[in-house]
Amino acid sequence: MALILENIAKHVSLTPEEQALFLSKLETNTYKAKTVLLNAGEVCKHSYFVNSGILRSFNINDNIVEHVLSFACEGWWMSDMYSYFSQKPGQLFIEVLEEAEVVLLSKENQEQLYLEIPKLERFFRILIENSLVANQQRLMDNLSLPAEERFEKFTKKYGTLVHKVPQKQIASFIGVTPEFFSKMKARLLKK
Repeated sequence: MALILENIAKHVSLTPEEQALFLSKLETNTYKAKTVLLNAGEVCKHSYFVNSGILRSFNINDNIVEHVLSFACEGWWMSDMYSYFSQKPGQLFIEVLEEAEVVLLSKENQEQLYLEIPKLERFFRILIENSLVANQQRLMDNLSLPAEERFEKFTKKYGTLVHKVPQKQIASFIGVTPEFFSKMKARLLKK
C-alpha cells in the first residue's frame, strides 16, 4: 500500500491515523490479463489504482470498432468518470491488459472519506483537474497534430507501454488504423 500513499503524498499530507483510515476503506485484488473490471452499460462503482500491471479503458462503437480512451500503469488511477460520478450506466469497458494488482475504492467509501478526511477531497479534485487537462490536450492533439507527433507524445507519456501493449491498441489510442500505424512506425524506424 506504500505506492498509493506515495501517490496521495504528491498532493496532500496525511497523518498516520488518516493513512490507516484511508487504507481501511480499500480493497486490493489481483486480476489476470483479459479480465474485464467494468462493462459498458454497467454503473461504475469503483475507481481503480494500479499497484502493478496495466489497465485500459475503451469503447466499442456500432461498427464493432474499439476506441481506446486511456491506459493506466503502475501508480495511475482509472475509472469511467461519467458513470462513477453520476452513478448511471457508462459507455466504457475497463480491462486488465497484463496481470495486475489493483486497489479498489468504492464510490460510497470515497464519499465517506471526504467527510472524515476533508483533504482527500482536495486530492481527488486535483486528480480530476489533471485528468480534465490531459483529456482536453489529447483532444486538441487529435484535432491538430499529425499522427507521428501524437505517437511521439504517447511514447513520452506511456514509454513503458510501447512494447507491452498490442500495436492495434496504440493505433486506436492515437486515432489511426492499425495498418497506417504499422506503416508509420516502419517509416519512423528508418529515420
